[in-house]
Amino acid sequence: MKMAAVICKERTKCNPEVLETVLEIAMTISRRTAERGGTGALFVVSDEEAVLNKSTPLILDPLANYPKEQKDIKDANVQGTINELSKLDGAFVISAEGYVLSAARYIEANSQNINLPMGFGTRHMAAASITEQTDAVAIVVSESDGVVRVFKDGELISEIISGTTDLDKIKPHIMGKYEKIVDNDLNLTLVVKRA
Repeated sequence: MKMAAVICKERTKCNPEVLETVLEIAMTISRRTAERGGTGALFVVSDEEAVLNKSTPLILDPLANYPKEQKDIKDANVQGTINELSKLDGAFVISAEGYVLSAARYIEANSQNINLPMGFGTRHMAAASITEQTDAVAIVVSESDGVVRVFKDGELISEIISGTTDLDKIKPHIMGKYEKIVDNDLNLTLVVKRA
């Protein structure tokens, strides 16, 4: 199953190939979180100029001075770097073309109109806020449960849950109508908000 194709369906400014790669990286981090605990991550994809304007570096940016061509998200070395840098606080900013422009960013978007389920943390709030104020898509790896969540237009639009195929045990946080898709080969369930 191509998760990004399902998530990007009927959504503008969503490059399925780039989003699929970011989701695969997020799932790798999610599996590491499930095994060892304690690592979350936030990826903000597309509308990079607006996202960079609404964020600031938390530390000296470890990716800032590298040429764009060396930061292609599809490159295995870049993916390894992202896995290591995900241990730091802050968000990754990824261009619509799939270049990792920045790491360890503090998202400064206004969260006044955001309504999230109880128990969601600051990464989720930052993801919802930045997507409400830009045309970006945000992917969060939850530190507490390892679930990968996708935000667009200030809303949770998808949850990717590893290791569970019993649909009765999955209680999605998505508001409104949704659809559950089970991928037994990857041992995951994709929950997608209906457009």
